[in-house]
Amino acid sequence: MLTETLIEDPRWQTTGLGDVAETAARATLQHLGLGWKGYEIAILACDDARIADLNAEFRDNPTPTNVLSWPSLDLAPDDAGAAPQRPPDPDPLLGEFLGDIAIAYETCDREAQAAGKHFADHVTHLMVHGVLHLLGYDHARDGDATLMERIEAEILGKLGIADPYS
Repeated sequence: MLTETLIEDPRWQTTGLGDVAETAARATLQHLGLGWKGYEIAILACDDARIADLNAEFRDNPTPTNVLSWPSLDLAPDDAGAAPQRPPDPDPLLGEFLGDIAIAYETCDREAQAAGKHFADHVTHLMVHGVLHLLGYDHARDGDATLMERIEAEILGKLGIADPYS
C-alpha cells in the first residue's frame, strides 16, 4: 500500500476514503513516471475544526480548508512553471516517505455540493492535488499553477473524472 489512512472523523468511514486515496496517489505517481511501490504517504481524514487548527499551526491561517499537505522533501523548482525534482527512488528495505496529507470532511462536502460534483470525484481531485504538493508542485506562482492544474486534469481524465478547472 502506498497510502496509510487514519480516520479521525467517523463521517469518513462510509466514503471509501482509503481506496480513493490509494487510487489517486497511485495514478498521480504513475502519471509522473514514478512507480508507486516503496513510496509512503500518510492521510489524516479529519473535520473542519481539526484542519483549522492545523492550518493555524502550520500556515498561520486559523480557518478550515479542504486539504493540507506536508512534503517530507523539498522538490520544488526554482523557476515558475518548471517541473519539480524527482523524489529519490525508495530504499528497498526502508521505502521513501513522501509526506502527510490532511483532508476535512465538511469543507469537501460543502464544496462538492456547491459545484454539483460527486463527493468521491471531488475527494479524488483533492487527493491528486495533495500528492502533487508532496512531489514539489505548487500553485502560488502563475506558471506553477498552470502546470499543476494541467497535470491534475490529465490524471483525473485518466480516472474518468471531468476537468475541475473547465
